[in-house]
Amino acid sequence: MSPSAEAPSVAPGGATAASGDVLLEVRHLVKHFSVGGGLFGGSPGLVRAVDDVSFAIRRGETLGLVGESGCGKTTTGRCILQLERATSGQVIFEGRDLTGLDLTELRPIRRRMQVIFQDPYSSLNPRMTVGQILAEPIAVHGLIPGARARRERVRELLHRVGLLPQHADRYPHQLSGGQRQRVGIARALAVEPTLIICDEPVSALDVSIQAQIINLLEDLQAELGLTYLFIAHDLAVVRHISDRVVVMYLGKIAEVADRRELYERPLHPYTQALLAAVPIPDPEVEASRARPVLGGEVPSPLRPPPGCVFHPRCPIAVDRCRGEVPPLREITPGHWAACLLA
Repeated sequence: MSPSAEAPSVAPGGATAASGDVLLEVRHLVKHFSVGGGLFGGSPGLVRAVDDVSFAIRRGETLGLVGESGCGKTTTGRCILQLERATSGQVIFEGRDLTGLDLTELRPIRRRMQVIFQDPYSSLNPRMTVGQILAEPIAVHGLIPGARARRERVRELLHRVGLLPQHADRYPHQLSGGQRQRVGIARALAVEPTLIICDEPVSALDVSIQAQIINLLEDLQAELGLTYLFIAHDLAVVRHISDRVVVMYLGKIAEVADRRELYERPLHPYTQALLAAVPIPDPEVEASRARPVLGGEVPSPLRPPPGCVFHPRCPIAVDRCRGEVPPLREITPGHWAACLLA
């Protein structure tokens, strides 16, 4: 759907900003990066990292955002947090559009929106102990006066994420990868947010540790009523934790559906190809199932294809796909797809 098109009365996923259960709504989000000619010249251009993305997240749910590397999912998360300023569009959080606010106005709102980063080592200050890392945001936002009370709050946060009180005196390099990610989760919880953006929080961890972190996130959501935007490329992880799933390709949304509906009845050829690439433990089923093969490489966001951006790799593309941009439309109740042939 182009930014100039009339916005749907219902956001992808079936929630609108007018309904009381919506915590976050993204409307026609666009983020372009200007690139110059470089050292050897050349014409400047625009990287279309996010190109007209719209979705809504209800309170207490987990929305999975999946796609290949470079599809724009992390940039979408950064625009929601206002770490990147959108080129156009709206980010409405708790009924307020964040895109027009300055840094002073954003500061109290950012306490309600936190992020868990992909790399738990580079996201923690190596010169601070775990206790200092957790106490800092509490002090900055003035949530708990007094150093003793903050230390008690740090002990409580460590216990909540499965760490011991003595971990407060350790530095990040003295912890394992899973422990560092638990510290990252505790830091996000320290300021009592309502929305946490999880930016591939388990992709840098061993498989056994991934399961522990996912289970921890689910337990915390049940206890604290948290809302997650879970960004990932691993469809197995997304299937386990998400209530609904948004599939992105080259800066655009390809499909939005309830988790079970998406995995059982994918409508977009790109989603079908992604799911076909996920291995199945049963060797007989694995050997007998169909595998749609995608040809070519992902096009450059500097020069996206005309029409449907997926058509150069799509196994069912027709001439119409090369010239017409498919709108994101509701094919069945709650199931949206941007495909002219769906």
